[in-house]
Amino acid sequence: MHTRIGILGLGGVGGYFGGLLAKEFVDSDTVEIVFIARGLTQKQVIEKGLKIVDDKSELTVFPSKISDKPEEIGKLDYLICATKTYDIESSLASIAGCITKNTLILPLYNGVDAAERIQILFPDTEVLLGCVYIVSKIETPGVIRKMGLYEKLFFGSSTAPMGKLKKLQVLFQQAKIQSYLVDTIEETVWEKFIFISALASATSYFNQSIGQILENAESRQLYIALLHEITLLAAVKGLDLPNDIILQTILKLEKSPHDETSSMNRDIRAGNKFELASLIEYVVNEGLKYEVETPSYKMVWERLSTIKADV
Repeated sequence: MHTRIGILGLGGVGGYFGGLLAKEFVDSDTVEIVFIARGLTQKQVIEKGLKIVDDKSELTVFPSKISDKPEEIGKLDYLICATKTYDIESSLASIAGCITKNTLILPLYNGVDAAERIQILFPDTEVLLGCVYIVSKIETPGVIRKMGLYEKLFFGSSTAPMGKLKKLQVLFQQAKIQSYLVDTIEETVWEKFIFISALASATSYFNQSIGQILENAESRQLYIALLHEITLLAAVKGLDLPNDIILQTILKLEKSPHDETSSMNRDIRAGNKFELASLIEYVVNEGLKYEVETPSYKMVWERLSTIKADV
């Protein structure tokens, strides 16, 4: 049976994991990888392929197909979404004709509200939960640079057919993607959200690297205050997270490349739109909803909201 997987968004996440899938199944008669991209990225990948560069090597891959036209993309069995959160609705609306009630959508965004937003757009389609841990970025259109060795992909669902979930896991494993099909996926996604939200907030507020956040007393103090606020919110929302979640999160950060920063801070430095709503404002609003005090998040949000963002 022919399986068609669409990759929506060829940034640090979609480009990297989509690239590994394209490499594995380039000559497959049963699995087709479709890159969904437009503009300069589409042009570069068509002409030169998608290049993935890490600390030790590089590879260039060509997908089975690359397009932004629904009639060329066709119906999809799986759709992996990895755009920025502010593009969720517009990017999916542009390929709505490729999504059926049998399509499984796997969102790999930084926030925790993506699945709910996508489900509103496609109420009859299964939307999974997922997240990744990876430090990667677009170096130039069509070129993805991955830093460090750490890379993990988690996904799952309490409602999707187990057969389809296991099939996707097998495909990931064939492509040598470090993926995990987990039962407690909501908690796993929130663990990632706690990590990335506090990191994005602190690095963007101080305009500092990961190493500077860890080594500077004022920066580290704010970072830890943010962790306490967001983990308390998660607990009040009823999520069953590890008792030492704050320590675990700090240890993850210490293992990250110290000279790198968050993707949000990179976007701000570049003068690009950034994910203020999903990573910071969401926490402030949920704090109000659940009567959880979030003074550190409010302080960060007030400063960053003066910058042109995703509004």
